[in-house]
Amino acid sequence: MAEDVVQEINIENDNTEEDFSNAFTDEGESLHNTDQKKEDLKTHDKIRTNLCGTIIKLDSGYSKTTLQTTKEMVLDDLGLIHSGFIYGAADYAAAVAVNEPNVIIIGARSNFLAPAKLDDLIEYEAKAKFEDSRKREIKVTAHINDIKVYEGIFHAVVLEKHIFKTKIKNAERSYY
Repeated sequence: MAEDVVQEINIENDNTEEDFSNAFTDEGESLHNTDQKKEDLKTHDKIRTNLCGTIIKLDSGYSKTTLQTTKEMVLDDLGLIHSGFIYGAADYAAAVAVNEPNVIIIGARSNFLAPAKLDDLIEYEAKAKFEDSRKREIKVTAHINDIKVYEGIFHAVVLEKHIFKTKIKNAERSYY
């Protein structure tokens, strides 16, 4: 299926660009990673690191990130963290491991192995395999201390242009 998506993409010459530089800032919140590798980051530069993670290490085909769980992620009175935040941080770690400006995650297989709670620090490690010039498979694992809480395989494609400037054959939705 991923191959079908890649083969059916046609790039259009749409020069429409919107400025989202201030769209996601809240008082006191940084959108950028605080590590020394932020200058090497080519993707997801507007992400909310408090919700998706902070880069600890970035190499070619590899990333290590952390997610500090907060009260905004809690789903019950016992402090259980919603799995969507754990998945979102894994998705971010996968995209960072690929580290291309127009990387799009097109699929994933996820396993949640143990719960996370309020104030946990979750460490993610992502390793990307390069299947060809545009497709990637990324393995992501996450731990709280020595306990594996998540593992997943992500599939991504690297587009020539932003997804909103890309026309996909037979798509019902227009992105621009």
